[in-house]
Amino acid sequence: MSLFPCMKLRKLFQMTRRRFASGGDGIWLMVADRQVVGHGINGRPIYFDSPDCPFPAIRYREVTPELCALCEKELDDWKKLSLDEKKQLYRYSFCQTYAEFQHFTPEWKLCLGVALWLVSIGIAISISMKTVLYGKLPDTFSEERQSAQLRRIIQLQMNPITGIASQWCYRENKWK
Repeated sequence: MSLFPCMKLRKLFQMTRRRFASGGDGIWLMVADRQVVGHGINGRPIYFDSPDCPFPAIRYREVTPELCALCEKELDDWKKLSLDEKKQLYRYSFCQTYAEFQHFTPEWKLCLGVALWLVSIGIAISISMKTVLYGKLPDTFSEERQSAQLRRIIQLQMNPITGIASQWCYRENKWK
């Protein structure tokens, strides 16, 4: 049986579409006169080209009388179809070939540009916050204060088994 060989099936399809559309599903209104041929993503009759789901739920083009005649011809031997007719049948179901929608597009440049702008804005905000919000470092960050603190840790023998004090030789007064 053809896709829409006669107008009775087309009328039946339109009535089914109206029934679903009246049920509150807005997606069915967007289907128009295109044939639903599969389940689709999440059971929705939506057309989009994707390598993850290469067979969309609906046909790409709406049914026309020329396509009905071509679909009738399709039922016979495919060797009788010309190359142009085969391409027309393919374009009835799909917008692009698999190679066309897998083709590398220049959209990556825009994505990379936006990402770099966002990174530069983040760096600018962090630098401005460091200069404006944070004050001077406390005195304990100076070299002489840190060395005094290290001497005090060694004198008190803090964590003598695995800590810094374990690396100090108390007999010779130097690092091991």
